[in-house]
Amino acid sequence: MKNKTLATWLALAGGPLGLHRFYLRGWGDWLGWLLPLPSMLGLYGILRAQQFGLDDRWSWLLIPLLGFSAAGCALTAIVYGLMLPARWNNTFNPGQDTDADAGATGWLTVAGVVMSLLLGTIVLTSALAFSFQRYFEYRVEGAPKAMQGAPVTVAASAKRPQA
Repeated sequence: MKNKTLATWLALAGGPLGLHRFYLRGWGDWLGWLLPLPSMLGLYGILRAQQFGLDDRWSWLLIPLLGFSAAGCALTAIVYGLMLPARWNNTFNPGQDTDADAGATGWLTVAGVVMSLLLGTIVLTSALAFSFQRYFEYRVEGAPKAMQGAPVTVAASAKRPQA
């Protein structure tokens, strides 16, 4: 019997490592094996940022992968926690009674959903803010270099008549 509360907390706490997928679908789940990849790339981006500084372009491309992976797993935890008991049991406990205790929603399940909402929102907004900040800083830093070779033109109305 696959427990909904345990799956919710596994998706929240160990989701970027695919623990909830292995719990629900077994070790043969190929998506569970691919899920740690963006998480590890994001951690590698953090290590690059510590080593080379925040100006390293690879780090600001890789770091958000960890945030997006964690936010996606938090969303999965919310979906698991809010799933109706009958649907949970039909999906993850086939052949069992639709109102079995494994699909019941208790206080720990609700707490998992609340924590997923809180942490998922924080992680997603942080990843988006970091991505946009680094992108626009990159664009602003590149603007003066692009302007150096541009010819300066003066509008006709701004010219003064010569005396």
